[in-house]
Amino acid sequence: MTAVQLPFGTLSVAPMMDWTDRHCRFFLRQVCPSCVLFTEMVTTPAILRGKDPARYLDFDRQESPLILQLGGDDPEAMARAARIARDDYGYAGLNLNVGCPSARVQKGRFGACLMRDPLLVRELLDAMASSGLPVSVKHRLGLDREEEYEGLADFVRSIGQGHCKHFIVHARNAWLKGLNPAENREIPPLRWNWVQRLKQDFPDFRIELNGGLRDAEQVLALWPSVDGVMLGRAAYHSPLLLAQIEQALGRRQDLPHPRAILKGLLPYVDAWGERLPAPRLLRHLHGLYAGLPGAKAWRRLLGSARPSESAAVALRRMLLALQSWQQDAVLELG
Repeated sequence: MTAVQLPFGTLSVAPMMDWTDRHCRFFLRQVCPSCVLFTEMVTTPAILRGKDPARYLDFDRQESPLILQLGGDDPEAMARAARIARDDYGYAGLNLNVGCPSARVQKGRFGACLMRDPLLVRELLDAMASSGLPVSVKHRLGLDREEEYEGLADFVRSIGQGHCKHFIVHARNAWLKGLNPAENREIPPLRWNWVQRLKQDFPDFRIELNGGLRDAEQVLALWPSVDGVMLGRAAYHSPLLLAQIEQALGRRQDLPHPRAILKGLLPYVDAWGERLPAPRLLRHLHGLYAGLPGAKAWRRLLGSARPSESAAVALRRMLLALQSWQQDAVLELG
């Protein structure tokens, strides 16, 4: 696959550990054809020394454009992993994780703690760029109780002296002590205005905003002031939000019907057959009817799946149930 230069005005879905696996991404692609999707973070040791790197790196071509998010602190290892991503798997681009605050990631000396060492971050990104793929970095506003915008600007300025000119900014600080990862997504104050200011101060850099976005109105209000918007948990819990934003941006005429999305999954689950147990796919579908009549009934239907049955069998059974419910006017589908 040829590397893709992403357009400005990008709507993307954030890399989320244990959530944005390949089955989730295939589902989201049915919802949002124009979105840029990201893998979960994959560490360089998992790629270079793991027994089964394909487990982390394989993907369906319908997921494209797909960006591989890497975690690590060794430039030489980054360069090797980047070449594997390009040559063996055909990723559209690479992203460096400089935002995860978990204790395990800190122990490995990567993630958000790398913001202390912008020169190393630049080396890592330059090593990734040696693959010829487009590179980006996803980072926080700062660490712990840093309250000065200039620290963020200095970080971006330093990185931008290398090959990377693409910054995806989670608009909160990362508190490395005292908060767990879930609390780090909620407690540090949001500062969307800092990300907007970055775009003003660095007009030649690509600046995208992430963090705390919950609805289409917020996204559309911020859209003109940055080069793209990345949604995380809001998109996971209410995936039709992505389609609503696409429609508001003029990128589609009609919103997809949930049943049409589920039918779009049938060739995928058939190709996997018995190798894809129902829970591995269905766990990502709980938000499909979020905000629509019948959402509770849909979740109950998902809960009825047997762990022993394949996703192909379970999905067909659920489509039949949805059709029956609609005919009986028990469940309205929007």
